[in-house]
Amino acid sequence: MMKLLEEAIIYATIMHQGKTRKLNKIPYIFHPLEVAQILATLTEDEEIITAGILHDIVEDTDGSMEEIESRFGKRVAFLVGSESEKKYPGEDKSVTWQRRKEDSILVLKNSTDIGVKMLWLADKLANIRSIARAYSELGEEMWNSLNQKDPDKHRWYYQSIAETLELSLNKTGAFKEFIQHINFIWPGTFDSEKTRYKKYKEVSIEGCKVIGRGAKSEVYRYDDELVIKVFNENNTYHDVEQEINSSRRAFILGLPTAISFGIVSVGNQYGAMYELVDSEPLSNYIARAPGQVDYYCKMMSDLAHTIHDIKIEGNEFPPATDRLLPYVTGGIMQEDEKLGKKCYELIDHLSEQKNLLHGDFHTGNVFLLKGEPLLIDMGRVSYGHPIVEIADVYYFYVVIGEEDPSSVENFMGFPYTLAKKYFDLFLTHYLNTDDEIILNEITEKAALICYVRMIHKYHKKTDIDEAEKKKISNYMQKISSLLNKYDSLEF
Repeated sequence: MMKLLEEAIIYATIMHQGKTRKLNKIPYIFHPLEVAQILATLTEDEEIITAGILHDIVEDTDGSMEEIESRFGKRVAFLVGSESEKKYPGEDKSVTWQRRKEDSILVLKNSTDIGVKMLWLADKLANIRSIARAYSELGEEMWNSLNQKDPDKHRWYYQSIAETLELSLNKTGAFKEFIQHINFIWPGTFDSEKTRYKKYKEVSIEGCKVIGRGAKSEVYRYDDELVIKVFNENNTYHDVEQEINSSRRAFILGLPTAISFGIVSVGNQYGAMYELVDSEPLSNYIARAPGQVDYYCKMMSDLAHTIHDIKIEGNEFPPATDRLLPYVTGGIMQEDEKLGKKCYELIDHLSEQKNLLHGDFHTGNVFLLKGEPLLIDMGRVSYGHPIVEIADVYYFYVVIGEEDPSSVENFMGFPYTLAKKYFDLFLTHYLNTDDEIILNEITEKAALICYVRMIHKYHKKTDIDEAEKKKISNYMQKISSLLNKYDSLEF
């Protein structure tokens, strides 16, 4: 162990020679050594500690990933790569700050490697120690010495990292110290209880039957009385906590909502427990009895009206446009600014309506308990015009299946042809009409929002291939045609 670490220290000292830290002007090498020391409190894995010593080589020196791999091995190089920000040559660092941080956080969120998570925690703890020291001496003046001078953006960055690391490392002293520094600089960011020892109830889903699937979770029948919703690893403790709080607020407003009574740990994921005796998702009922789809569509349309008839006052829920507008700016606006601005205006206008919206309204999120529907997923509750909800339904049951019918079948548990029929029947019941002109108009308005969403989906990728570019072009043509036809998305 000592030989690998000693070689890394010598190499890093040479590579960082002459460089100093931004805030306190001390020799730069002190930072990677501090990171290594923090890592030594978390693990005895010499490759992880070595990566701590080398983590800034590629980002801040002339050193290359190839050289690190040659000298210290693939595992060390992989860990260093997870912490090395993407460079934007020729652009000022203050301009690219947000993009660089978003790119790097995405890497962290998508990693299941505990070494990556430990390295991130150690590096960011060392950084925020330095920031906290400077802040205690200089106050708000300190931010002027950094590339990013907006303290709220730094808060977002460190809060996002803490939320991502919490489940894996919340029991460590390093994590608790990290939270303490965040709360010192930005009071109230985290509950002070997070700085104390807390053990989440650990449960196993081994042998449990999957009774529902969604984009961000799977639902298991835990026992005769309980179900457990297991969130995927991209969901933080904050996400789960927010969903449970939204469920409680929605219940008070009159929604038939199943209330979770606690957050649990399921391996490296979070879970929410619900008491749902002898119940399962509505999708399962439709899959078993497709001939009854009209009956279940009527039930879902009635439930949608129950939701949408509630008017929101104040700011207890966000506008649905907070979710939709980034689809525009992160996709169609980059393809055609003029077209994008028109979409932006139409969607932004929908926030003026104060109807309550579920935001994830599909049959996998509705359980039947003694014949009565109960919602269990409230993470996207918002307000706006009901066309937003209808667009979500169209997206789940029709649009994502246009490219790959099996994706809808895997998601809903029944064939794509039945899913399309479900949407048509749902809309007929919701609007209480069989007038084809009216139904077609609302479907097209919902489709416009969905096409904007699909373009954004492709733009989230690092590289867009030729086939995907053709799909984007097709969606752009459809949007352009619909914008010439409609000057409002409301009905």
